[in-house]
Amino acid sequence: MSTPERPPPPPLRETDVLVVGAGPTGLMAGLVLARRGVSALVIDQKQGPTRESRAIVVQARSMEILDQLGLAQSVLDGGQSALGLRLRGGRSPAGIDFADQQQGWTPFPGAQIFEQSRTETLLSETLIAEGRPVLFEHRLISFEVSATEDAPDAERLREGLAEIPAEGLIETLVEGPAGPLRIRARWMIGADGASSPVRHQLGLGFEGVTDDATFCVADLRGVAGAPSDALSVHLGQERFALLFPLGPDGHARLIWLHGDTHPEQEQALAGAREDLGIRYEKVEWFSAYRVHHRVATAFRAGPVLLAGDAAHVHSPVGGQGMNTGLQDAHHLANLLADVADGHLDEGALDRYEQERRPVALTLIRATDRAFGAIGRTGRRTAFLRRRGRDVLAVLAPRLLRTRFGPYAAGLLGQFRIRYRVVQKGQVPPRWARDRAVGLRLPPTAANASALRAMAWQLHTYGVEAARPASVPGWIEGPLAFPPDSRTRLRVDHLYLVRPDGYVAASWPVHAGAVATADVDATLAAYRMIR
Repeated sequence: MSTPERPPPPPLRETDVLVVGAGPTGLMAGLVLARRGVSALVIDQKQGPTRESRAIVVQARSMEILDQLGLAQSVLDGGQSALGLRLRGGRSPAGIDFADQQQGWTPFPGAQIFEQSRTETLLSETLIAEGRPVLFEHRLISFEVSATEDAPDAERLREGLAEIPAEGLIETLVEGPAGPLRIRARWMIGADGASSPVRHQLGLGFEGVTDDATFCVADLRGVAGAPSDALSVHLGQERFALLFPLGPDGHARLIWLHGDTHPEQEQALAGAREDLGIRYEKVEWFSAYRVHHRVATAFRAGPVLLAGDAAHVHSPVGGQGMNTGLQDAHHLANLLADVADGHLDEGALDRYEQERRPVALTLIRATDRAFGAIGRTGRRTAFLRRRGRDVLAVLAPRLLRTRFGPYAAGLLGQFRIRYRVVQKGQVPPRWARDRAVGLRLPPTAANASALRAMAWQLHTYGVEAARPASVPGWIEGPLAFPPDSRTRLRVDHLYLVRPDGYVAASWPVHAGAVATADVDATLAAYRMIR
């Protein structure tokens, strides 16, 4: 009797980076990798870019990233600007114009209302135009990491002592319209949402809480009195709501906490109409769900890394979630590109979790928990909200005239995020003592073009400095710029700027040169390969 023939193995594709998930995070990662010349493949089980609006706010820092990719103008042309916050429901009018506080600190003050569906379409169409189409309708079935013979964990893996080696090849099985497909990659990014199969297969925890109140979202047409250029806060006898402008003629999104029940559409909107005085002509979309506040216990397991909702989920109220994911992807893709190019060693990938996980934790502790307290239903909480609103109407203009105004606006726009070189409380090395180190490089009239290069660079702002001999050849510069008119950058220092636009180091310049010890210490800290 003849032996039945074995079916042929699924076809194999190879790539440097496999990105699982084609939401804003995954698409951003794929596009940055493409621009950096790294082979990357983005897959998703859905049929194409989402058609739902979902996240709608693009903050200033995300606009800076999109500008680096040449896409910011598309958002400006198709979006709706929100320049401030209007408070309704108190004794006197009150407002906060956060765009005014961001002027001079970012080229994109305020926020852009640009729905997630449009963000995904913009990014995916750009990938198609650059010959990197997304593999939609492809579902990740499983993956395993096999250590290469020269990887330090190869022997331990064979002995069953290590589940995920620090380095190795990732073998994945994917199901697509044409059948199974194998994909082999050096790294994999799990950008596959809050229920992330990648995170589950890694066995990583997703720590946090689920809000006990029901979160309601409605896209409305013909909202009476809705400002077209600002967010508005509505304070009722029991409820708190935010109204986001989506376009002209009262096109807006209303979000609010309903309580501990799960209401039907009409029940939820009736409460908003009666308590908040919201008047509208048409409901385009409604959803009610529980909000999760969770962060993965780790963002990296060997060559597998998590980003976006797979790594952290937040309340959508502050317009921070999608933006945090976009910045995760930008940060991580640049790191992977630097390792792929031989500029940094593999251990430099640890910096991704060290820098981005604290950002996610801060958002949960501040933004999410604050809204959970402020947005609760009930007369007692509402009374305190209204009293607080009247106090804020008096204090806000005074606070905004202090240094707190630009600082708070920078946190909201996410361009004030700091990456610490050492743990808080520890003494930083000399090359990291400048206040600019760990922050994204402040924009000036002259440096915008240079920052679009997505390359390591040396900058000066008012001083001549020789190129240090020990600086690797792949670092550009020094690029000389005029002094910063806002004195955020020192005229007597040479700055090392990362591809993501953050200041990596600041070296004092003496007689046109910098100390070799400072340069060598910086290169070692960033695990640079000369």
